[in-house]
Amino acid sequence: MKMNKCNIQTMRWVDGKFEMIDQRILPNKFEYIEYDSAESVAEAIRTMVVRGAPAIGCAAAFGIALEALKLNKERNSDYIKKFENAFKVLAESRPTAVNLYWALDKMQRLLNENISLSLEKISQKLLVEAIDIMEGDININKQMGAYGAELIKDGDTVLTHCNAGALATAGHGTALGVIRSAVQQGKKINVVADETRPFLQGARLTSWELIQDNIPVTLITDNMSGYLMSKGEINAIIVGTDRVAANGDVANKIGTYMVAVLAKRHNIPFYVACPISTIDLNCANGAAIPIEERESNEVTGFRENQWAAKGVKVRNPSFDVTPSELVTAIITEKGIIYKPNCINLTKIINS
Repeated sequence: MKMNKCNIQTMRWVDGKFEMIDQRILPNKFEYIEYDSAESVAEAIRTMVVRGAPAIGCAAAFGIALEALKLNKERNSDYIKKFENAFKVLAESRPTAVNLYWALDKMQRLLNENISLSLEKISQKLLVEAIDIMEGDININKQMGAYGAELIKDGDTVLTHCNAGALATAGHGTALGVIRSAVQQGKKINVVADETRPFLQGARLTSWELIQDNIPVTLITDNMSGYLMSKGEINAIIVGTDRVAANGDVANKIGTYMVAVLAKRHNIPFYVACPISTIDLNCANGAAIPIEERESNEVTGFRENQWAAKGVKVRNPSFDVTPSELVTAIITEKGIIYKPNCINLTKIINS
């Protein structure tokens, strides 16, 4: 199975249907699943059919639009209460990614502004907004990629953690979008992808994406990155993020903090790529970011293959926080933020 270059559609609206790639079964299988309600989209977010902060936000917007279309089809007279439940179930699907709440806020404002219209007109407006959010995300990622590509030199080897590519967005990607844009500029870039335990987003998703685009990629286990840094084999590190606090602290997939500390030790630039919508000025610092704890079975084994001792106690935080002083720069669609802090973040948001 081979995709066209840079043409991975994480989600799509086709022939009146909303579909998303089932990322749980990649790279062994490539399948789209169809969704028709807020609850079904929320379940897809919870079970990681779709993951990555921007993609979760886009999916949530479609969840609201789908619920509106469903209510209109049913001619449901109790639609205001149904909408309230739709927003609630989506908001509770995953707590760390702020893009989820950003997208739901946009949909809520649009609903409030048009609540006096017929349900048919409301549903059409919400659908148009969801499509705009999805298409806008792709354009934002390309703008971000153009800025970030300037930080990457021809011949660089770049380490990335987790998957911050097309699959984590509506398309092109954040961290991988920077790499894609650098390659499109004619630079020869090599990527080192760590496997990203316990869900293996690096091994399963990042390596798959880069192979589709013929970008050289080497897979390592999570505990090998320090060794490669110490040997001078890594020139830069680029990751995505699920939330940036007002002081510049960054929440990303568990293990990111460890990579950032190693980068500081070896004087390697540590870049974070994210849209402006991921910056949460209402969150004072990293300590205030909610960290999701997932099921223990993600750590003890995979499906029928169990490798941990039965009865062992498990911790499974899905994210960690990297302090702002370890971040060389944050790459956004509006430009690059060096020394990320409240003043610099606010300045670029308002620019």
